[in-house]
Amino acid sequence: MVHFAGCKPIFCDIHPRTFTIDVEDAKKRLTERTKAIAAVHLFGNACDIEQIKDFAHKHRLKIIWDAAQAHGTKYKGRNVGSFDDLVCYSFYPTKNMTTGEGGIITTNDSDLAEKCMLLRSHWQAQKYYHPNLGFNYRMTNVEAAIGLMQVQKLDAFITKRRQNASDLTESLSQMEGIIPPFVAKEVEHSYHQYTILLELNKLNCTRDEFVNALKKEGIGTGVHYPKPLHKQPAFEKMLGNNTLPVSETVSKRVLSLPVYPALEKDDIGSIIQGVEKVISQAIDR
Repeated sequence: MVHFAGCKPIFCDIHPRTFTIDVEDAKKRLTERTKAIAAVHLFGNACDIEQIKDFAHKHRLKIIWDAAQAHGTKYKGRNVGSFDDLVCYSFYPTKNMTTGEGGIITTNDSDLAEKCMLLRSHWQAQKYYHPNLGFNYRMTNVEAAIGLMQVQKLDAFITKRRQNASDLTESLSQMEGIIPPFVAKEVEHSYHQYTILLELNKLNCTRDEFVNALKKEGIGTGVHYPKPLHKQPAFEKMLGNNTLPVSETVSKRVLSLPVYPALEKDDIGSIIQGVEKVISQAIDR
């Protein structure tokens, strides 16, 4: 969307433990043409919001928060959707809540809110009157009805995700070769994904071999994401061959384990046992 808006996206590296934007790296990429910073609350883990706000304020940048995976995430007791300037949520079917597709924008700026509402409906300021060009981004009534019911269930969904994540972390943190998700003390993670980091030098296997071994134990996994965005062909054509070493290293070592609300205690126990078995096999090679 940055490109479609007529701007040029500049990618920054990530923090090796939170997987969110490394502000120190962002500082090196700042130019006089920089207008905004887009910070991603990845996997349901919040960025260092205060650090990003200070950086943006100092350089007069707008902040566009990507909360596509952060429904229910809090920072210092405050929902991440309540921060300036804009916060974007996704309602894709796999998210912590869904309407089937689409998403929403939250903002504290009344002018931005009005522009967003006009933009989503052909910029129709009055019936059959369009002072600017807009789009058809209106949500259907059916999607809205699904979303309203999902909102009512969201707190329960998040509570169960956090409990599942806590049970996983308690056991996995005792295992060699695995680094569980890091959560700063000021953050309440919503665990859209429970993403671990494999210490491949200790496991004597590749990430894909680890995934296949878990599959044989009946444990589904996900890899988010095997190719960093700056290495996607579309952006290499646009921006050239850039190097972000942390992102590239992490992309080869991350692995997401099941954490969804429907999991019961026995399911979590089976996941822990399966991971422990695969680790022991990998270390004994």
